[in-house]
Amino acid sequence: MAVSARLFARGGFDATSMRDIAGEAGMLAGSMYYHFPSKNDLIAAVYERGVAEIGGAVDVALEGRQEPWERLEAACVAHLDSLLADRAHAAVMTADLSRLDPRLRRRLVKMRDGYERRFIGLVAALPLAPGIDRGLWRLQLLGALNWTPTWYRVDGKPPAAIARALVAALKPAAAEGS
Repeated sequence: MAVSARLFARGGFDATSMRDIAGEAGMLAGSMYYHFPSKNDLIAAVYERGVAEIGGAVDVALEGRQEPWERLEAACVAHLDSLLADRAHAAVMTADLSRLDPRLRRRLVKMRDGYERRFIGLVAALPLAPGIDRGLWRLQLLGALNWTPTWYRVDGKPPAAIARALVAALKPAAAEGS
């Protein structure tokens, strides 16, 4: 799975074959099909593992926290820490799904939506200014977090500081008038 994530991240889903993955993993090409009936099933498994890891990290970060902004910040820190800890999985998790086979895309979007329900709840609990579209606000935040792997540098700000800064930047505008 790690080899698959790395190759999908490097060359893209379409350009990566099961033979490429098998060769890199030291397996016979046909052996891949014993574990995954298709390349679609393989990327779905890689994606599912990434969603589970990030979701688990967010769930742990939220434990014992009650204040809505603190909960959101903790979730964002956990999300970004997890996303940047494994750059290959991050590339798979944040890839553009629009070019995938429609059935595969629906499968991955369903997993993504399941994960994002955490953020729907977190944003719903925030004391946002009247008129703020909570859905767009959430998507803006997640978009900023998910875009971070494209520009992040290990020698720059740590992931937790970036996540906190993103929440801090959105907080004043969202709370105006409340």
